Amino acid sequence: MADEASTDGRRARGMRSRAAVLERSVQIASKEGLEGLTIGGLASELDVHKSSVFALFGSKEELQLATLAAARGILIDQVIAPGLQSQEGLPRLTAMGQAWWSYLASNVFAGGCFLCAASAEMDGRPGTVREAVVSVMREWMDVLETNIEAAIEAGDLRAELNPTAMAFRLNALGMAANWQRQLLDDPSGIEHARAGWRTELENHGPSTRK
Repeated sequence: MADEASTDGRRARGMRSRAAVLERSVQIASKEGLEGLTIGGLASELDVHKSSVFALFGSKEELQLATLAAARGILIDQVIAPGLQSQEGLPRLTAMGQAWWSYLASNVFAGGCFLCAASAEMDGRPGTVREAVVSVMREWMDVLETNIEAAIEAGDLRAELNPTAMAFRLNALGMAANWQRQLLDDPSGIEHARAGWRTELENHGPSTRK
């Protein structure tokens, strides 16, 4: 029983250490990219021995995948979870947009939106890490599409609307806002995107016809 308790204690400490390391790794990767993230570099940043970080992850790829998973968790906490507090349909889509703009404007990551950066970095690279980024971004697109479908079902958006096409347009607003803020050092793109999201929803309401 004592040995089991000792093992559980070590496991809990290891989990806490891993979480603390990932808090730093997501910030580094947001600025330097997933490919720029290394066990040695992270150990140096944390001022710990390389073997300590290696013991937590085992390889650069595992570190990259764990860092991506941590960034996914932050997106869920910052954008998706707040939206789920609103009524399904148009209120939830509106709330999710507001949460996304707040997320982009609030410096959650030192280098801007982690997933926007990872998408651009990995779009031409093969391998496991790229596929993991694809999986996370498909999940995000599915969230948008599912909520658009719910808004159509609720009568908040026109029945003939293509949910996949609208999800593309809404996602493009956020990607462009992050690009303008990070590359051009111009945060006004966030307000343009906020207005664009609102207009996109308003223009496809049930009483709107083009």
